[in-house]
Amino acid sequence: MEINSLASGDRSNLPLLEKTQGPTDKIFELREVSYNYLDGVSALREINFTVTRGERVAILGANGSGKSTLLKLLDGLYFPTAGEVRAFGVPLTEKMFQDDAYAFHRRVGLVFQDPDVQLFSPTVWDEVAFAPLQLGLPREEVVARVEGALEVLRIESLRDRAPYNLSEGEKKKVTLASILSLDPEVWLLDEPTANLDPRTRGWAIDFLLSLAERGKTLVVATHDLEIADIVARQAYVMGEDHRLAARGFPHEILADDELLLRTNLIHQHRHLHAGAEHHHPHRHWETHWHPSPKGSEAEEG
Repeated sequence: MEINSLASGDRSNLPLLEKTQGPTDKIFELREVSYNYLDGVSALREINFTVTRGERVAILGANGSGKSTLLKLLDGLYFPTAGEVRAFGVPLTEKMFQDDAYAFHRRVGLVFQDPDVQLFSPTVWDEVAFAPLQLGLPREEVVARVEGALEVLRIESLRDRAPYNLSEGEKKKVTLASILSLDPEVWLLDEPTANLDPRTRGWAIDFLLSLAERGKTLVVATHDLEIADIVARQAYVMGEDHRLAARGFPHEILADDELLLRTNLIHQHRHLHAGAEHHHPHRHWETHWHPSPKGSEAEEG
């Protein structure tokens, strides 16, 4: 089954976002956004950030730079301490989510870095069915969406398994299936290749590319530079001061060793040569990518 055969569902009864906003190419717009934790520690400072429809954006930065916090602001899990976050032309406010959070979350899906944070149901089938059920969709449509997502992710054999008993790669596929069952317009992904073995990592990259082929809007937070090089068409770099350090095309960003060193995305490598110590920038990746043929099946794990 192809991903695009998943049913999109009846959108006629959605309030607020889908009824009040007109057509716009801007999916997200952040204006001078800052966010502080309750203890006053700053996570984001004066961020200006725009994502347009169908765009593929990488948010690059070292651990602790604010990438995950930025995704949570885009998903309406956090709200800014200062500035404004807009989605689909509408300000994201706490009241909006109190009125009807599902109107937003059927359009925007967030995949957390740690699958254990996201998975809570007793079986994989229940996990993938949870969000469609919350939308009040007819039972037959829920079943079709769940079965379709399990088939696309090739995890039909896991349907009766408890998510907490799965491998890291299997858990990642279940979290993706739980979002795919909603078939949102926008995918927010936090470190989608973290802790995956090489084969499953390659599969995850192929999956992101398949979403891009369908015109989905992708925002990927990562310090995996290869993801930006392969998947993204626009890149933002977060500095360790929690401000935006740069924005540009991925190939431009990734060619700027000074920027990558300054933002702790690569490091200086020391070695001895002819008795003298030398320093040069060291990267842990080299782009050499061959997408899997369509229809090929990656192993679980």
